[in-house]
Amino acid sequence: MALGEKYAKTLKSGDVVLLEGEMGAGKTVFCKGIARGLGIFDEILSPTYAYMNEYDGKLYHFDCYRLKSGAQAEALGLCDYFYSGGVCVIEWAQNIADVLPENCKRVVIEKISGGRKIIYE
Repeated sequence: MALGEKYAKTLKSGDVVLLEGEMGAGKTVFCKGIARGLGIFDEILSPTYAYMNEYDGKLYHFDCYRLKSGAQAEALGLCDYFYSGGVCVIEWAQNIADVLPENCKRVVIEKISGGRKIIYE
């Protein structure tokens, strides 16, 4: 979470961040840190069943795990948020790769032995 909070200081309005990592790697925890770094202290929950959670118009947290295509994201109106002026953080973005804006930022979180994680952009 501390790394996400620090990372948030590098973000600006309109940035789209793709979080990559296997299930349980810590993507949502990293997003919680981003929220805190953006001054959002609401409870940040995984949007697995809602597809996207909005926080104060500053942060849009997506979970595209259950989507099969960019067309589905468009049909749900999710793509509109990419241009709303907030920071978009997207888990499982590879499922909607064909509709992502150019110049997305990418953060990869990998689990390694001993339960530690490596995070890099």
